[in-house]
Amino acid sequence: MSDASIRIALVGGGVGSFIGGIHRMAAQLDGRFALVAGVFGRDPAKSRVRGREWGVPIDRIYADHSELIIGEAQRQDGVACIVIATPNESHFAIASDALRAGLHVICDKPMTATLEQAELLVPIVAASRGIYALTFTYTGYAMVREARARIAAGDIGEVRKIVVDYPQGWLSNGAGDAQIWRLDPARAGLGGCAGDIGVHAFQLAEYVSGQRVTELNAMLSSMVAGRRLDDDCNVLMRLTNGGVAVLTASQIATGERNGLSIRVHGASGTLAWRHEDPAVLRIDRGNGRSELLHAGAPDSCPAAKRATRLPMGHPEGFIEAMATIYRDVADALLGTAPSLIDGEVPGVTDGLRSMRFIDRAIVSNRHGRWTSMEERP
Repeated sequence: MSDASIRIALVGGGVGSFIGGIHRMAAQLDGRFALVAGVFGRDPAKSRVRGREWGVPIDRIYADHSELIIGEAQRQDGVACIVIATPNESHFAIASDALRAGLHVICDKPMTATLEQAELLVPIVAASRGIYALTFTYTGYAMVREARARIAAGDIGEVRKIVVDYPQGWLSNGAGDAQIWRLDPARAGLGGCAGDIGVHAFQLAEYVSGQRVTELNAMLSSMVAGRRLDDDCNVLMRLTNGGVAVLTASQIATGERNGLSIRVHGASGTLAWRHEDPAVLRIDRGNGRSELLHAGAPDSCPAAKRATRLPMGHPEGFIEAMATIYRDVADALLGTAPSLIDGEVPGVTDGLRSMRFIDRAIVSNRHGRWTSMEERP
């Protein structure tokens, strides 16, 4: 660990966890953070095993987040930031307690389990003066940031239509024990597919296009019998400028893996990005010509250059994309780029809007009608 590394604690990442291990690797990839403490599962014995595997001293592996906050506050070398990689139902309690204790927070999406919790968390973040960042990981890809910059600069003209699609197939039948919480409304919140991956698609659409959704019409379905939460999500949306958007997300698309893609149709061109080929951004022009832009190109925008570690032609993936967010948070914490939060790096604004998307989609589906993003249920 470098003396300049920011000390962090991870809450989550137990045996069978997918995203906890990704956070650990991403946080440490660029040498900006050091994992020195944590709570690595509900079972204390398993938590200790995981913590020791990751090099955490035994006296800094805690029983729960409250004990962690108290214990670290008593140390001269205590952590400065807590990373939350737990099921959704605990996001609010951990984040609010950490912020009130003077710690910064990096939280996996979604922001909270419910919209009400998200609305309560916003003033807590403001009062704390701490940094609160959300790892909407796809915003860390260089060509997603290139797309955002080009649309903001008017490269494809006024945005007319957005099509964002996120198909997965892992819930076509059953689910592994470690991920079964995603189907439990008490732990995941009221949005199933909408809350798990639909928020990624929604946030990506707004992030890349610069537009905001004003109202939506959603159809949420539970295709597998007996499920209490949706496993398939289809949403029509209207945008601030009068444009339209179509969002589809599914976890029962048999054979699909993680096929997130977005197309933004403008008045003078169409921009397209696919997660399965993340280092390439395609722009189709109205004159029949197409451009392929590659991550690492010398004429990439500044935001894309900051998100690139390797020369052009050397692919970077999901862990590197999340690591870009961690690196940006480190710059914000050290005061070198504080404006990145709630800009290039998602924060409370994106978090609140994504929770509002889940809530409004549920309301729209229930009543079978268009629903304003500002409408209360």
